[in-house]
Amino acid sequence: MPQKITIGYRKLLDEANREVETLPAAEAVKRHGREDVVLIDIRDIRELHREGRVPGAFHCPRGMLEFWIDPESPYAKPVFQQDKTFVFQCASGWRSALAAKAAQDMGLRPVAHLGGGFTAWREAGGAVEKVEPKKKG
Repeated sequence: MPQKITIGYRKLLDEANREVETLPAAEAVKRHGREDVVLIDIRDIRELHREGRVPGAFHCPRGMLEFWIDPESPYAKPVFQQDKTFVFQCASGWRSALAAKAAQDMGLRPVAHLGGGFTAWREAGGAVEKVEPKKKG
């Protein structure tokens, strides 16, 4: 029997975009480097190696987000315990919308996501740095 999906990704994205601030790329570029803002890059590491990243962005794979945010988790990361604005970013703004909503639902505040993602960041003239794969051995 085939699965019956009752809530599709478009509905999830619409809900996330209603509930979470979407930061235009030009505004994100202006805020880049401020002490009160942390950019959280949730893309897969292979995307960072292929396309680069925003200098200073904190890399948090999407699959670890909830575990890294929760201070009770054995995987908690101190970056998420700071009193700052967290701007989530992915390639095009879909995963980051869902991630920002999950973070907000967990109680992390304030959060936003980068509208249009890394693609929009580059188009807005945002800085990009190369990410080299770590050498084995």
